[in-house]
Amino acid sequence: MDDTICAISTAVGSGAISIVRVSGKDALKIVSSIFKGKDLTKVESHTIHYGFICDKDEKIDEVLVSVMLAPKTYTKEDIVEINTHGGIITTNRILELLLESGCRLAEAGEFTKRAFLNGRIDLTQAESVNDLIIAKSDNARSLALNNLSGSISESVKKLREKIVEILANIEVNIDYPEYEDIEVVTEGSLLPKLKIIRDEMSNMITNSKNGKLIKEGINVAIVGKPNVGKSSILNALLEEDKAIVTDIAGTTRDIVEGSITLNGFLINFIDTAGIRETDDLVEKIGVERSKKALNTADLVIIVLNNNETITGYEKEIMQLVSEDKKIIFVNKSDLENKITIKDDYVLGNTIDKNGLDSLKKAIINKLNLNNISKDITYMSNVRQIDLIKKALNSIDTAIKNLENNLLVSIVEIDIKNAWNYLGEITGEVYQDELIDTLFSNFCLGK
Repeated sequence: MDDTICAISTAVGSGAISIVRVSGKDALKIVSSIFKGKDLTKVESHTIHYGFICDKDEKIDEVLVSVMLAPKTYTKEDIVEINTHGGIITTNRILELLLESGCRLAEAGEFTKRAFLNGRIDLTQAESVNDLIIAKSDNARSLALNNLSGSISESVKKLREKIVEILANIEVNIDYPEYEDIEVVTEGSLLPKLKIIRDEMSNMITNSKNGKLIKEGINVAIVGKPNVGKSSILNALLEEDKAIVTDIAGTTRDIVEGSITLNGFLINFIDTAGIRETDDLVEKIGVERSKKALNTADLVIIVLNNNETITGYEKEIMQLVSEDKKIIFVNKSDLENKITIKDDYVLGNTIDKNGLDSLKKAIINKLNLNNISKDITYMSNVRQIDLIKKALNSIDTAIKNLENNLLVSIVEIDIKNAWNYLGEITGEVYQDELIDTLFSNFCLGK
């Protein structure tokens, strides 16, 4: 934390500009030593200055330098950003000069790590910074931005406040039993409060499923026997020739994937190998992967051929998938109808321009995408969800122990555990190893 760090904050490659960021107590001094223009140690905060980056008498580039003084900066330290012409050679040369002048190359995510350690943001906001960078859909971007504003933190902190009030009352009862003017903590007074906290935690966990859908996207497997048109469906949905299409059964021997945005949600389609008995070793492996996809996908589209009768094998496939995650799509509606099916199904084809519109609508309805609010606070991070579940388990244990007439002083242990788990979500309670691991997933200049 005492080092002055630097890194390239823009993507590597040719472009209009590149930004080299410097943060730390010697940021102004170090950049001033290679900048020919104004003395940056004497300028006002949040100002931009024109000049040249020089290596002794050699001009390296014509630049604009932004100066931001602590504490009103991203890291709460002095920050200098050098806006140079884009390009690998020039940008790297400036970075090398900074390292030679006393900077240390920043570790992955170290700027955001310093923002957290210096108290500018908490851990959920830090994770939201990374989520915003890697967002793959507009809804994922909105969710990350909403969480970056501290909405999750606020919800968690309110829960902690309720718990700490309970813990304080228990402690006072234990330490000062002779006081007559304090609230006596009993099973009757404690249970209603803990149940309210439990319900709030349960709602957060339930809503986190929506958060994961928004952030990570929805995995949709396209399955069926060979030659029913799975690859054609994938190509039509993606509007590109992602999968090879032929009249030969078994053409798709492995999983082929592609993504689209539907209703603002990222939909990851998985075209699987046709499920059938086969002696071909490679195709057999593909078939096994297809069966695995039935269990791991969020939604399964079972494709049938409108021009053929249903086989026993196809009926078996339909029975393998639960109703809540299954769509039966009867393809090739442009051909003569020969299929008889009792289950609800969607009809369409890949020939007509809008031949898959009914399938897209069915996906939206099945996943209830129209009813998922995009403004609500959702946990979408695996670490956060795991901790809120642990906190809920601790509260559940406390409630059960109270109902079994255990002493309040024993129940207090589980309540404290819940309080600590919630603290780990926001970073009010943390271990150095966890912080190092978490920020190592960030890009270098962030």
